[in-house]
Amino acid sequence: MCWSAPLSADLKDAPTAVAVDARVAPEACASMAEVRHGVDALDRALVVLLAERQRYMDAAARIKPGRDAVHDDARIEDVVRKVLAAAGPAGLSADIAEPVWRTLIDRCIAHEFAAWDRTRG
Repeated sequence: MCWSAPLSADLKDAPTAVAVDARVAPEACASMAEVRHGVDALDRALVVLLAERQRYMDAAARIKPGRDAVHDDARIEDVVRKVLAAAGPAGLSADIAEPVWRTLIDRCIAHEFAAWDRTRG
């Protein structure tokens, strides 16, 4: 799969499959250049996915009826549980998955508060 062009405005508006640049499998890497190329390719794909996640936070801010609905402890724990359930089978350590997602959730909530305030404040 190849990911080489920046998103155009029309692609930003609809969910799309995220392709990742061609890379050597981690187990087959023989040099740090191959490792770095693979990490960089994955980082570019993650940026696209995180941008889409952010747009869902914008939608949540638009849809939620009150500012007090932005932070939802039960939903946070539900998301973390789902991530941890998916992490193991995918080969992702819970020691990486949980703190990364808790930080992601925290920053997304901050973004959602700002979006809510911009549109309703």
